[in-house]
Amino acid sequence: MFNESERFDMAQRAVQLTPLAQESRAAIPTAEAAHHLSRAKQTLWLWACKESGPIRPVRVHGRLAWKVADLRNLLGIEVAA
Repeated sequence: MFNESERFDMAQRAVQLTPLAQESRAAIPTAEAAHHLSRAKQTLWLWACKESGPIRPVRVHGRLAWKVADLRNLLGIEVAA
């Protein structure tokens, strides 16, 4: 299915994600949000499509983005000031 190089690339991308408590961006792409929520990207797309999820995305340049503040609230992550 995946060759060894592709597996390594996927693992590297997962390692490079910024923890939500340290994230400085206002919103993050679906793939990153899905990783933080331990959900598939398709699940977040369904939430957006059906407006049925615990959080709602915003559109940035025609793409879905998920507010970091909403993700933190959902996961109960507090940010030190």
